[in-house]
Amino acid sequence: MEADYINIMIESLEKKRDILGQIVELNRQQKLLLSDPNLLPEDFEKNMDYKSQFVEQLNLLDSGFEKMFERVKETLNGNREQYAEEIHKMQDLIKEISAMTNTIQTQELRNRDEAARKFAEVREQVKGVRNSQKVVQQYYQNMMGQKTYSAQVIDNKK
Repeated sequence: MEADYINIMIESLEKKRDILGQIVELNRQQKLLLSDPNLLPEDFEKNMDYKSQFVEQLNLLDSGFEKMFERVKETLNGNREQYAEEIHKMQDLIKEISAMTNTIQTQELRNRDEAARKFAEVREQVKGVRNSQKVVQQYYQNMMGQKTYSAQVIDNKK
């Protein structure tokens, strides 16, 4: 029974490694999206949604792994030589997962900075469009003679 739990833990770590690999790829795609001057917000949002789904899966895997580990912790500690191969496999997987996690953190920092730059650029474009619309509207009102003026006082004393 304990061996089954240990195999489930190994499978859980392998799934986590695979999901982290998919997140690494999504981060690469996100970097390409952010460098695209014609980025559609829907494409960026879709990428973020996929990553969010993978993060939820990771949380479930982590939770299940912790529960399994609590069940077999004493068995693993008491029978290290019997489960040496499984322990070694889990250690290797944990090393891979740690390396991938570091890669993802680095990618996330870079993408966050690039996203901030991109959003600032979009804000400036929106501000420019608003200002242009305002100027066009004022010009149109002036040309049509419909410009309204605030109340004026006429001084008839001379």
